[in-house]
Order: sequence, then C-alpha cells, then structure tokens
Amino acid sequence: MKHILITGSTDGIGKLLALRLAKEGHFVAIHGRSDAKLAATLKEIKQQSNNENVIGFLADFSDLSAVKKMAKEVAEKMPVIDVLVNNAGVLMTNGSSGTTDIRFVVNYFAPYALTNGILANLKASDAPRIVNLSSAAQSTINVQALEGKTALGANEAYAQSKLALTMWSFYLAEQEPSITVVAVNPGSLLNTKMAKEAYGQHWSPAEKGVDILYNLSVTDLAKSGEYFDNDRGGYNKAHADAYNNAKIEELIKLTDTIVMH
Repeated sequence: MKHILITGSTDGIGKLLALRLAKEGHFVAIHGRSDAKLAATLKEIKQQSNNENVIGFLADFSDLSAVKKMAKEVAEKMPVIDVLVNNAGVLMTNGSSGTTDIRFVVNYFAPYALTNGILANLKASDAPRIVNLSSAAQSTINVQALEGKTALGANEAYAQSKLALTMWSFYLAEQEPSITVVAVNPGSLLNTKMAKEAYGQHWSPAEKGVDILYNLSVTDLAKSGEYFDNDRGGYNKAHADAYNNAKIEELIKLTDTIVMH
C-alpha cells in the first residue's frame, strides 16, 4: 500500500486516478477547492472503492497562503508520502490572483510551494516520486509576466506556466536524487471539464490521461528528470528552455522570492 496525494482531484483525470488507486487499496489523499465538492467526492470514492483510507484537503490554489496552510496539514496527516501527483491546473478562468496571472499561480507556484512544504514527508518514503502535469503547450517564460508586471493571453500564460513546471521538475530531479521526478503531458484535449470549458471539444477519452498518470505513479515507467509526452506515447524532448541551466536558475531564484516571501 502506497500513500498517495493527488491535487485537483474532485473531477477530471485526478478524480479518476484517485478512484483507481483507492480501489487497489492504497491510502489516497485528494484535494479540492470547494468544500461541498470535496466532501461529495470523498464519499463517492470511499463507497465505490470500499476503502476508508481516503482523506481530503481543502485549498484554493490561486491563494499561496492557502497552499502553504495545506502543506502544513498534509505534513501532519501524512508522515510518509510515496507519491505526489501535482495535477491541479487551470486554463480558462474568470478569477484573478492579484497581479500575477492566475495560471502561473495555480499551475506552477502552488505545486512548487506545496511540494517544498512536504519534501521531508516524501523523503521519508523508500521510493518517493513526484509526477508533475505538464502539457504539449510550452512556451518561453516572460519574466515580467511571471512577476505580474505585464499581462498575457490565457493560452500563452498557460503554456508558459507549464514550461515553468517542467523546468522546475528537471531542476528538482537534480537537487533531490532520492526522489523520482517526472513531468508528463497526459494527452492533449482529453475529455475533461478543462478541455470542454476552453475549447468545447476533446480528442481523446479521459482514461488515456488516467492510464499514463497511473503508470508513472506506481509502475517502473517513471524516469527521473525526464518528460513523458503521451501524445506520442513515450519519453520525448520538452521545450529547449527546460535544458537551459541559466534560464532554470533564473526561474528558480525568481520563484523563491515570489513563493517563499
């Protein structure tokens, strides 16, 4: 039995993954930002899986202080974390998060803050791993936008946030050799709420994304410091910036000043 935390797991592929893992008897922690939805999902997963070892954490990932509070709660309730799936993400949204684009906050700063807050718990595992949900959409990061000094369109902010997450994944894999850290594009336009809201269509069933997240979480498919592109069905090269050490160092330095203050 593994202890697994999946963010953004009250719907979409996060919820389907949580259900599959709970059915196998793992200890599963889910996360959502709506109290009612979190409670309903917890009940549903427990009933469908016949597994009482399912717990929930509440946090709005567009609010970094809420993320840090959640990290403390996770650290207390899950002394050992074998797998962390940073799945929570946003593309289309009406919300704002102060000056910095909400997509940077939810898709990159929040997982960064959460992961760093529970690193000790991950290291308490014999074979810890982190699965970070990237995307086929990755584009060079505009530092001004990251700092909230200039605005971007939704798709551009999304693509930059996903590249930031990928660059940090590679950095973390080097910094923490005892943790397997893998970035994954689970598949473009899967049949999820996010794709429907953004594009009104989908190319592939949600299960395609669930399968790859499952395999990277609990089988020996995961390779640390690599990018798995599920559109192509294998490991592939991420955006060139993800291999540029100077750009990665600049990103991490800036991220620390934003997230850790």
